[in-house]
Amino acid sequence: MRLARQIKPTHLDLVLRISEVGQLQVAARALNMTQPAASRILSEIEDRCGALLFKRTPKGMEITPTGEAFVRHARVVLSGLDGLEKEVASLTQGISGEVRIGSVTGPAVGILLPAMAVMRERTPDISLSIEVAPSTDLIRGLDEGRFDFILARVPSTHDGQDLHIHPARSETVRLMVRESHPLAGQSSVPLDALGDYDWVIQERGSPIREAMEQAFYSVGVEVPQRVVHTSSLLMVEALLATSDIIAPQSREVAELLTGPDFGAKLTMIDTATEMTVTPYFVIRNTSREMPSSAKLFYEEILRHL
Repeated sequence: MRLARQIKPTHLDLVLRISEVGQLQVAARALNMTQPAASRILSEIEDRCGALLFKRTPKGMEITPTGEAFVRHARVVLSGLDGLEKEVASLTQGISGEVRIGSVTGPAVGILLPAMAVMRERTPDISLSIEVAPSTDLIRGLDEGRFDFILARVPSTHDGQDLHIHPARSETVRLMVRESHPLAGQSSVPLDALGDYDWVIQERGSPIREAMEQAFYSVGVEVPQRVVHTSSLLMVEALLATSDIIAPQSREVAELLTGPDFGAKLTMIDTATEMTVTPYFVIRNTSREMPSSAKLFYEEILRHL
């Protein structure tokens, strides 16, 4: 360990270069050293090792068994230092590391997916973790430090003094059905034509559920009574595929599930009344510094908005 503490990376570079070119003068020139300085450094290394690393011959520098051992370990050390330098640079520049994001469903599809595609091209070494959950759970997770930032709504009961809240978008609700549904393909379907069908939707209090109910109230129509409650998108898809059930979803999710690349035979009902959810925001905690990688992703999210 005494030798390890005394040897510097420049010493290792010099020994490696001498072993490659076999000439002290050439190695010194390659490292921008004078020959006397290189000769002095090599002598100091050999004194500390207690053995010659190279034999001086008329043809040049001939490596010894001790020199070969030195060179073998020097390569490992320098490679490790190079890797350390690159990793530290990546972390400080934000091109590697972990980013933890929480989101409600709509922006997870409409905002995070396209932002991810851009960031994967720019920073492929970033490890990304995305949790989709209701806003109350996301705000709690942000307070607990489980997320770098979130895309969510701020509950009215939450004290937002430690939050930086950036305006994002409102969500529009679309009613999804299977392609063979009796109302599929019709234009400007009135809400009173929807009450006789089964519905699958989240529990009361969810933003999409509230938007749907407010739309029915606004035109004086009773809200649907035959309702299956679930937050599982997989269950929603299964019910849509096997029945004439109606599923309110955010526009982003509905367009994804009814798109040509998804494969499911689903469509949307063209309703006469628009259903709009309260806006969501991009939220971070001002009391904690975001890692550089999270800042890059945060800025990309804002660009998409």
